[in-house]
Amino acid sequence: QVQLVESGGGLVQAGGSLRLSCAASGRTFSSYAMGWFRQAPGKEREFVAAISYHGATTYYADSVKGRFTISRDNVRNTVYLQMNSLKPEDTAVYYCAAKTTIVVITTIAEYDYWGQGTQVTVSS
Repeated sequence: QVQLVESGGGLVQAGGSLRLSCAASGRTFSSYAMGWFRQAPGKEREFVAAISYHGATTYYADSVKGRFTISRDNVRNTVYLQMNSLKPEDTAVYYCAAKTTIVVITTIAEYDYWGQGTQVTVSS
């Protein structure tokens, strides 16, 4: 079992940057593939970015490619989402997720563990 706690959300102007963190409990963080998802008001939760257990492989949604970067620190048991050039349409609650697997996962249903989310609001 792993517990995930997101932080780093907030209010930022369009064009600004934020870095989200997701801290994981447990000793086996390095065996988990990790993902970031987001859910805007009135919309379904959607994939943002994912990273493999060793950090060598990453995937991004087309809407954030080139602006967001996912990374992880397996010593600190933390995964990050660096968000640059933020747009109002990036406004959402951002969630991190984890699954013990060697592959990278981009689908919601396949993740086993979820954090509570952190709010990101981008003003125009």
